[in-house]
Amino acid sequence: MPKSRTRQKSHYTAPQERPAGPQVSPPWFVPVLVGLLVAGLLWIVVTYLTSFAFPIPGIGAWNLAVGFAFALVGMGMATRWK
Repeated sequence: MPKSRTRQKSHYTAPQERPAGPQVSPPWFVPVLVGLLVAGLLWIVVTYLTSFAFPIPGIGAWNLAVGFAFALVGMGMATRWK
């Protein structure tokens, strides 16, 4: 019966170095995050107070979708805040 070949291991390679210190979000990140959350909230509140007529007249209940989209983008940014 033939013998199997032994696997040749390569030489040891040191793990790659990590960057020093924690990474931080840019200074504009938090104001944009908060602005999107507040804009989404205000958009939804104005939509309900005006019975779906404003902030964009003529699209009706889609104003809610726009407000929720602003809020969801803000929440998505919040998950990446460091």
